[in-house]
Amino acid sequence: MEYRTFGTTDLKVSPMCLGCMSMSGVYGPTDDTESIATLHRAFDLGINFLDTSASYGNGHNHELIAKAIKGRREKIVIHSKSGSPRLPDGSGLRGGSTSDYLTKTCEESLKRLGVDVLDIFCMSRVDPNVPIEESVAGMARLIEQGKVRYIALSEASATSIRRAQKIHTIVSLQMEYSLWSRDPEDGNIQACREFNMGFMAYSPLGRGFLAGAIHSLKDIADGDSRGTHPRFHPDNIEPNLQLLARFEEFAKEKSVTPAQLALAWLMAQGEDIIPIPSSKTRRHLEENFKAIDIKLTKEDLARLDMIMPPGAAAGTRTRDMDRVNI
Repeated sequence: MEYRTFGTTDLKVSPMCLGCMSMSGVYGPTDDTESIATLHRAFDLGINFLDTSASYGNGHNHELIAKAIKGRREKIVIHSKSGSPRLPDGSGLRGGSTSDYLTKTCEESLKRLGVDVLDIFCMSRVDPNVPIEESVAGMARLIEQGKVRYIALSEASATSIRRAQKIHTIVSLQMEYSLWSRDPEDGNIQACREFNMGFMAYSPLGRGFLAGAIHSLKDIADGDSRGTHPRFHPDNIEPNLQLLARFEEFAKEKSVTPAQLALAWLMAQGEDIIPIPSSKTRRHLEENFKAIDIKLTKEDLARLDMIMPPGAAAGTRTRDMDRVNI
C-alpha cells in the first residue's frame, strides 16, 4: 500500500477511504457483526482512513467504529463530520454551522468514538445564515483545546473555501464526485489545489448505481433512502440506466467490475483525490479495494468521458441542492 500525505497535514493515509455511512441503515438493513468484520478486514488490507459522521444512525456509526478500533486507535485516521441538527425521530434540520453546535457535536463524537481527539473534524454543510468565518473560528478553538487535530469542510463552494482559509487552515474538502456527478470540476477542485488541500469524493459509486446495484426501481428496498433520490425517480431512471449499460459494457471490456472502474477513474484524477466508497460487507470492500491497482490509460479516460460526460445524468445529484456547494 502506497500511503499519501493528506493535504497539509502530517497524516499518512491510504489512497482509498472507507465510508462507514451504509453501516448505519442508510441503504437498507445492516448487520453490526458484519460491519465490524468489514472494518477489521479494511485494516488488514491496509486501509487506515475512515469517514463517518455524528448523524449516521444518530450516533450508532460512531459507537460501531469505537468497537472496531479498540487496540488500533493510533493506526487509524478518523475523519468525522458534524452532521446537521436532528429531531428525536432522526429527521434533519437546517443549520449546524454555529460554534455552539459544532462544539457540542465534537464533544459528543469524542465520547461515542471513545477517543481523546478527532484527527479531522469536518463541518457537514455551510449555513448561508452563519458567516463561514464564524464557523471556522469556532472549529479552530477546538484545535486550541486539543479536541481536534485538523479541520475540514464539506460541500463548500470555491468562494467559501477561500474565505475560510483566511481564518484558519482548512485541510480538505469533502464533496460528491463521481463520473455522474462532476460538479467539483467547476472550481472546487481548483480552489483545493490552490491551498494544497485534500479532496474526499463521497458517493464515488453514485449511491451504488455505478456499481450496478440498481437496474430497476424494484432493486430499491423499502426504507432505502435512494427511493427519494431524484436520479432514481421514475422519470430519470431509464435514461440513467442507458448510461449505465454503456459503462458496464466498457467495464466488461476492461475485465473489471463497474465499481472498480468508477473508483479507478476517480483516483486517476489526481493523487489529492481520495474516493470514499461506503461498504457494509467484506465482499464489497474487497471488490472496491482492488481498484487501487487499476491503471487507466489516456484512451480509457477519454472513452469514459464520452460514455458519461459532465451533466449526462438525468436528475439533480441531491434533493436538497440549496444545501450543497455553498
